[in-house]
Amino acid sequence: MPEVVETDAESVAAPAHVAIIMDGNNRWAKQKYLPSIAGHTAGATAVRRAVEVAAKSGVKVLTLFAFSSENWKRPQLEVDGLMTLFMRSLKKELKNLNKHKIQLKVIGDLSAFSESLQDQIAAVEKATQNNDQMTLVIAANYGGRWDIAEATKAVAKRVQTGELSIDQIDERMLGSHVQLAELPALDLLIRTSGEERISNFLLWQAAYSEFVFLPVLWPDFGEQHFLEALQIYRSRQRRYGGR
Repeated sequence: MPEVVETDAESVAAPAHVAIIMDGNNRWAKQKYLPSIAGHTAGATAVRRAVEVAAKSGVKVLTLFAFSSENWKRPQLEVDGLMTLFMRSLKKELKNLNKHKIQLKVIGDLSAFSESLQDQIAAVEKATQNNDQMTLVIAANYGGRWDIAEATKAVAKRVQTGELSIDQIDERMLGSHVQLAELPALDLLIRTSGEERISNFLLWQAAYSEFVFLPVLWPDFGEQHFLEALQIYRSRQRRYGGR
């Protein structure tokens, strides 16, 4: 068996791509006897902190799971509050995104959102498209199974038009059609609140990612928690199926 060479944790570069499942907003609000929207509002502040730490740490892509395709099942009042908060945050943060040269990209099935929200998303994406310090990806109305299904349909259409043959379809071909295909591969996936599952998030992209689960609720997620997750990542040896 080949000898395993230990890696000095401090010598490992920051992950190029970090994703976070921002879990715990509702539990945070309940603990404080507040309405659920108060937890989501506090969570928006935590987003700002996470973006700042990621940029400072050398992370090139930060992907945040903001709203899953299953979240429509939540009470209508909560969903409406989330949509309002999303719209407000887009308008409020545009100046900071440009100031720090951060590009915004939103992934997911955006057709379910109101026309005004879709327009606001498109406007902020266009206004930040030339920023090159870091890419902030917001996954909204996103599901990993939906992502793979959409990629499959895109490939099938290419076969149907004669652009591709069935024999040309492989992992690389299908992978080039999933969301985030143009960005660095996902290195680290963090989930807050103590839950240890990925909840239909980035199923394809997370195949060889490192997972870090932290007990902190998302609104309380701060710089020290992000740095802890990065240190755990640095302490691991990634083998990608090898030895």
